Amino acid sequence: MDGLLVSLQGAAAQGVLWGVMVIGVYITFRLMNIADMTCDGSFALGGCICAVLVVSMGVDPVLAIALAMLAGVAAGAVTGILHTMFEIPAILAGILTQISLWSINLRIMGGKSNIPLLKTPTVISSLADSSGMTQSAASLIVGFVVVTAVIVITYWFFGTELGSALRATGNNEDMIRAQGVDTRFTKLVALMVSNGLVALSGALVCQSQKYADIGSGTGAIVIGLAAIVIGEVLMGRLIPFYWKLIATVVGSVVYFMIRAIVLRLGLNANDMKLLSAVIVALALSIPVAMAKYRISHSYREGGEE
Repeated sequence: MDGLLVSLQGAAAQGVLWGVMVIGVYITFRLMNIADMTCDGSFALGGCICAVLVVSMGVDPVLAIALAMLAGVAAGAVTGILHTMFEIPAILAGILTQISLWSINLRIMGGKSNIPLLKTPTVISSLADSSGMTQSAASLIVGFVVVTAVIVITYWFFGTELGSALRATGNNEDMIRAQGVDTRFTKLVALMVSNGLVALSGALVCQSQKYADIGSGTGAIVIGLAAIVIGEVLMGRLIPFYWKLIATVVGSVVYFMIRAIVLRLGLNANDMKLLSAVIVALALSIPVAMAKYRISHSYREGGEE
């Protein structure tokens, strides 16, 4: 039982840290209706830049996180420019940036596939050492503080004139364009904000796990979609926008807890990608199947209710 509790605590900490990434995916996937594949590369980009800055250059861990976030913003800008200025479909523009980031991340890390931070102080290890708490507990606290700040700032931003224009672009692009808004600019801003949050999450996870890996972002889009759908299933009836942001983080925590429990039950770790795909498929399929069942049931009862 103690082992299970430790696993769940670690899963909750990872879920909160990855929750920042999920908010970024939510911005493009739900608010903007853009299938952005850049996040797999920008997540690894955040971790790689953070590790190199902290280990090789002795940069303060907090500053390293901020610079990693800016790198993610730049990656999102590249995707946005390819999509808006050169009219490359969003999904293809994201794939092109993602593929490019693989080589860029390798160059950033000097050709190494991973960089350890075992002997290097980080934000999380400093908190753990000064307070005497475990690495998982420190990760959970740091993640909670950061994700709370991200939710508050994101909620404020999307209440501004620019943020409202972004949301309107996702809801009805033709309508907002008729109002004189340059939708190319709003899409560019959304992609920059989204990938900035993804890279921020990558930097935090890097400092939590004490290493950066070139493949750390592989499957990030699947994890993000799974967390979003799980959050919507659990808290889907909550209308306010800030609750929807909270639901994405809750979905991320639940997703990583499910993974931890399944691994404790003996699932091969190599099958986690398959499990992620199954979770997304079920979460997307079950609401549709239930809706179809209710419609068919109402017809059998003598008419639609």
